[in-house]
Amino acid sequence: MFLRSFFKRKSKITPRKLINNSFGKYEVIEPWEISEIKEVPSCIPKPSYSQSLVPRDGPKEPEIKDKNQIQSMRDSCNFAKQIFTHIKQYIKPGITTDELDTIVHEMIISNGGYPSPLNYKGFPKSICTSINNVACHGIPDKRPLAKGDILNIDVTVYFHGYHGDCSKMFEVEECDDEAKQLISVTELCLKNAIGICKPNENFSSIGNIIEETANKNGYSIVPVFAGHGIGTYFHGPPDIFHFANNFDGKMLPGMTFTIEPVLSQGGEEIKILEDGWTAITIDDARTAQCEHTILITDIGCDVLTR
Repeated sequence: MFLRSFFKRKSKITPRKLINNSFGKYEVIEPWEISEIKEVPSCIPKPSYSQSLVPRDGPKEPEIKDKNQIQSMRDSCNFAKQIFTHIKQYIKPGITTDELDTIVHEMIISNGGYPSPLNYKGFPKSICTSINNVACHGIPDKRPLAKGDILNIDVTVYFHGYHGDCSKMFEVEECDDEAKQLISVTELCLKNAIGICKPNENFSSIGNIIEETANKNGYSIVPVFAGHGIGTYFHGPPDIFHFANNFDGKMLPGMTFTIEPVLSQGGEEIKILEDGWTAITIDDARTAQCEHTILITDIGCDVLTR
């Protein structure tokens, strides 16, 4: 369990570390100071962990949702995807990820939702913001965005009792060709994975096609981050692995889950920083991630966050 005081990071007075090699030209990210945890009005329905920091157990097996549950998933996912339309206008050099977090937080609570990451196992913010060499779970802080940064924003909302989850890559003004290609191939990996989703398809097919697509284009998969089942619970079965595998499990109509591959320009190894969340690449390579929540239908799949 994480305590709130644990996250009062301070800005480091250290020289900027700049990369200019085959990975491209960009700044290596280090954590800056973060602001206090934001409050959510008492009138807004909250998930189980909003105070305890500990989520309730999800189902033991992948859940087959009924018509009403699927409609609730559609509502939460539709809300989540609308946030990207709203936030895009603010992403420019000089704004901080802490300010972006505030904008999203206010948008969510003003519409009666709860920002799912907030207090989940102690996470101190309402969105995840992962820049350049940060592979996943970056904590919004007071570092101003710089021209050429690439930024993943991961948004999940708890709305009418269900979570909707998606993430998207953004260029800060404009990035170099190496970053553009990384983002493009990551989006292609997600597209190809979604394309094979249908009833009775193996879950392992997702990882197989993602790794094949990534490797074909010269990138590696960061294997430690997986997609997941989602519903009234933030994370549950099935586990969706993004690397080649032959694990058991088949898709069935009514299942909802996320696909969210992380691609690296370099190696697949990462380390977690002292805040317990921020995952950075060992070799300072940039990464990209994109994510959708998927519903398996009787004839194929429906991308609920597109």
